[in-house]
Amino acid sequence: MLIIFFVLFVGVIGLVHGEDSRAADSENPAISAGPPKAKISPVEDTLHGHKIVDPYRYLENPGDPDTKLYVERELAYTRSILDPLPGRDKINSRLSQLLEIGTVGAPQMGGPYYFHTRREGLQNQPVLYVREGLNGDDRVLFDVNTMSSDGTVALDWWYASEDGKYVAYGTSVSGSELSTLRVIETATSKLLPDAIERTRAASLAWKPDNSGFFYTRYPKKGDVAEGQEVYHRHVFYHALGDDPSRDTLIFGEGRDPENWPNVHLSEDGRWLLIDEEQGWTKTELFLKDLISKNPPVKITTDKNYRYGGDFFEGKLFITTNEDAPRYRVFVTDTKNPRRENWKEIIPQSDAVLQGASVTGGNLLAQYEHNATSELKLFALDGKKLADISLPAIGSVFAASGRYDRDEIFFGFQSFTVPPSVYRVDLNKVAANKAVSSSEQNALWAKVEAPSIDPSAYDVEQVWYKSKDGIKIPMFIVSKKGIAKNGKNPTLLTGYGGFNVSLTPAFNRSMYLWMEHGGIYAVANLRGGAEFGEDWHRAGMLDKKQNVFDDFIAAGEYLAAQKYTDRGHLAIYGGSNGGLLMGAMITQRPDLFRAVVCAVPLLDMLRYQNFQIAKLWIPEYGSAEDAKQFDWLYAYSPYHHVKAGQEYPAILFMTGDTDTRVDPMHAKKMAALMQKEAKNGASKDKPILLRIETKAGHGAGKPVAKQIEESTDMYSFLFWQLGVKP
Repeated sequence: MLIIFFVLFVGVIGLVHGEDSRAADSENPAISAGPPKAKISPVEDTLHGHKIVDPYRYLENPGDPDTKLYVERELAYTRSILDPLPGRDKINSRLSQLLEIGTVGAPQMGGPYYFHTRREGLQNQPVLYVREGLNGDDRVLFDVNTMSSDGTVALDWWYASEDGKYVAYGTSVSGSELSTLRVIETATSKLLPDAIERTRAASLAWKPDNSGFFYTRYPKKGDVAEGQEVYHRHVFYHALGDDPSRDTLIFGEGRDPENWPNVHLSEDGRWLLIDEEQGWTKTELFLKDLISKNPPVKITTDKNYRYGGDFFEGKLFITTNEDAPRYRVFVTDTKNPRRENWKEIIPQSDAVLQGASVTGGNLLAQYEHNATSELKLFALDGKKLADISLPAIGSVFAASGRYDRDEIFFGFQSFTVPPSVYRVDLNKVAANKAVSSSEQNALWAKVEAPSIDPSAYDVEQVWYKSKDGIKIPMFIVSKKGIAKNGKNPTLLTGYGGFNVSLTPAFNRSMYLWMEHGGIYAVANLRGGAEFGEDWHRAGMLDKKQNVFDDFIAAGEYLAAQKYTDRGHLAIYGGSNGGLLMGAMITQRPDLFRAVVCAVPLLDMLRYQNFQIAKLWIPEYGSAEDAKQFDWLYAYSPYHHVKAGQEYPAILFMTGDTDTRVDPMHAKKMAALMQKEAKNGASKDKPILLRIETKAGHGAGKPVAKQIEESTDMYSFLFWQLGVKP
C-alpha cells in the first residue's frame, strides 16, 4: 500500500498577491531571504452552498509556466536549507551501509524450477533468479538493472507458468508502474517476441499447456474518453505469438470502469475465476467454464463483502468476510457454485484470516493476530492439522505453495529480524503438530545484516485508549535500556486505511535513528486490517476522523508515559499516511515538533480528479456528493490551514512521475503554508517541499534514490529534534 530529488535552481522570488511570478525573476533576491512567494491566482467554486477559494489551482497543471517556475524556486530553497545541515555526510555514509542490506523474496514453483527475487549490496533493483532443483545453483534469469544506468527501470511483477517453462513479467520506468509485459524462456533466458503494454499491476494466469495466458490490461489513448485510460481494466486472453491487439476480450465490457478484476485458473485449465474488486469493501466473483461458450457467471449476490477463491479437483474454496468480519472459508462445487450451495469449512476465529490457498492437497491459511502473523494448515474439509511454527513474533511477508507440492515457502521479518525465507515440509508438519520451529522449518535464504546488531534493541507492544475509549495497539522499538526521561527523540508513524496492516517489518534506515538514541513507534490505527473488516470500516468514509483521533492519542500516550515530549516528537507517513500527516499538521500542530509528509493526499475536495484517485472514492467519499462533501470538508488539510498559526517544521516529499497520488497536493499545500503559517518563512522551523525526479509513488524506487531521499529526511529530523549525527 505505501513513498523524492531536485533540480538545483539558483535564484528566487519576491512576489505580492496576484503578481505574475515571472515578473520578479530579474530581481533575483537571495534564497536566504526565505521561501518563494508563489503566484496567487484565486479560483472560486461553489460546492453544495459553500464558497471554496483555491489560491493555487494553477499548481495542479505541471505544464503551466508558473508551476514550473514555482517548482524550480521551491526546490532551490529546499536545497539551501537541507544541504548545509551538519552531519549530512555521516548520515549519508551510514544510510549507504544500511541500505546495502538486501532483500529476498519467497520463491514461486513451476516444474523443476524455483523462481525468486533478490537484491544485494547497492544494486538498485531486485534481480529475478531461477534455481533448478531444490539444491541447485541460482542463475540470473532477468536483471532489470541492465535496462537503465540510473536504476529507474523496475521489475513490477512476474508469473511463472505451471511447468516453469516461461515467466511473464512487467517492467516500468521512473516509478510510473505503467508496465510492459514480456515473456522469457527459463531454460535459455531468451525473450519471446510477445510484448504487451498497459499492463499495470497485472493479474495473470497461465494455461497448463503454456499456449497462452489470461491477463488484465488497460485501454490505449483513443479507445476511451480522455483521462479514462487509467480505468477500464479488462481481462483478455493472449495466445503466445499472437498480435496483442487481437487478444480476446474475456471480461469487463460494459462494467463500471473503476472496478478491478483479477484472474485465477483451475489446475486442470477448465475454470476461470474472476474476482472483481469494487472499492475496498466489496468483491464479486465470476466463474467461466472454458469448455463452454457462455460468458462468466456471477456466483456472489451483490452483498457488500470481500471474496477470493482457489481451485482443487473440481472444488472452489472461497475466503470471505461475509457476515464474518475476521473472515472464514467456504467450499462449493465448480459445476454448481451459486451461493446457496456453499458450505462453511473454516469458521471465523479471534484472528483475522488473510487468505487460504490449496497447498499439497491441504489448505494453507495465513492469519494476523494482534498485528502479528500466524500460519496454519487445514485439511480440505476444514479440520485443523497443525500450526506452522514461525521463527519469532513478526510478519510473514509472503507464503507460496502449489496444489501438487508437499512444500511451502514463507518469507519472515520483524523489527529486529532481517528478511529470511523458510522451506516447510508439509508431511513433517502434519505428522508432528508440536515440533519446534527449527525442526519444522529449513532456512532457504536470508538477508545478511553485518553492520547492525538486532539483539541490542527491544520491541514492546503497548495498548492505549483513543478519544472514544477504543484500545489501540502500538509497537515501540528502541535500544535496550533506554530511559523514559521524557526527552528521547521519537519518530511515530501510522497509516490507517485501505485495509492495510502495519505489522513488524525490518526497516533498514530506522537503525540510523535508533543508533542515535531515537525511539521508533508504529501505531495500528483504525482503517487498517489488523482486527478485520469492522476495524477497517471504523476508519473510512464518515468515520475517517477516528484514524486521526487514534494517531493523536498515540502521540499523547508517548508523551504521558515519558518516552518523549512534544519538543522531541516527530511523525512520518506516506500516501494515505500522508493524508494522516496533513490532518495532524492542521488538527494538532502543537503536539509535534517535525513532520515528514510523503506522497500525500491533501486537497480532499479535488483529489478524485487526478491520476487513479476515483478508485479511492469508496474509501474516502467524493465532494461531488453533498453528504460526503460535509465530512471531507471537515478534515481536508488544504482547507484547514490557518493564517498566523505556528506549525511544526514540515518536509513535504513527492515524486514527479507519481501515477497514484498527484504531486499537486504537496505543491499546493507547501505554497499555502509558506504564505499563511506563522513560521512559513522560518529558517529554524521551515516548511519545505522536496520533489524527486524520475520517481513515482515509491514502488520500484532505486536504492540510490532511496539513500538520497533518506539522507534529506534524517538530516531534517536530526536537526529539528536536536540529535547530533
